[in-house]
Amino acid sequence: MIDPGHRQIARAVQEVSGLVLGPDHGYLLASRLGPVLCQNGLADLTALAQRLALPGAASLARQVAEALTTNETSFFRDRLPFDHLATSVLPKIATERPRGTPIRVWSAACSTGQEAYSVAMLAREIQASLGGRRVTILGTDICSKVVSRAREGLFSKFEVHRGLSHERLERWFTPEGPDWRVRPELREDCSFEVGNLIGQVPATAAFDVILLRNILIYLDKPTKEQVVETCLRRLAPGGVLYLGASETLLGLSARLVPLPDYRGAYGHAGSMRGMVA
Repeated sequence: MIDPGHRQIARAVQEVSGLVLGPDHGYLLASRLGPVLCQNGLADLTALAQRLALPGAASLARQVAEALTTNETSFFRDRLPFDHLATSVLPKIATERPRGTPIRVWSAACSTGQEAYSVAMLAREIQASLGGRRVTILGTDICSKVVSRAREGLFSKFEVHRGLSHERLERWFTPEGPDWRVRPELREDCSFEVGNLIGQVPATAAFDVILLRNILIYLDKPTKEQVVETCLRRLAPGGVLYLGASETLLGLSARLVPLPDYRGAYGHAGSMRGMVA
């Protein structure tokens, strides 16, 4: 059973981020919240819970949520959705959009930016099949620290060797001391903003592709429905929504249907323009 202090912290975190913390997440609170306690002059988790229960604690709750957010990511993570994007979705969308209109991609919960930069790489590599059309990528994340790192575009040797081939590393990055910097052309294709999927997401035009991967698994059903609805409002007609390999919209939305050639991607129900043949 979760103790009252942990319950208060979990409630505050869920309200600002949607992240669900159960009775078995006590270790997570103890291991990750030490810096938050120090920064706010709090003796322990009990004191934190008491502070979160007071009016005007939203900023502290967001700080706690950022500390608890899992920022696991890598370049071309799981590979298959990127193959599907390159061979099916992006070329099809390019034929359907007016000439000169860029293809717009949203990397939701982008962490330190590897997913967004991966899309930028493959889009540049398949320019011929897109008719030279530009692809722009917006990455958003609730955590301001990882958004700052994504904007910087500087990755360690360990990070670039998670998912990048030697050819891509040499083509799209330049060495900078022991690290590697994303080349300017890719950084021009990508922008990064702080955004909360259950709160405020940066206002922008509709997206042709939304990557909502490995997010829903951390949410309860009502919050999943809220997040999916946010994405639906931002998905252009004929657009495609990608989920993580272990995620599904089953029981969440009848307005999106799985694409026949890739079970992790969804298009608008009743619109064959959202279906990749």
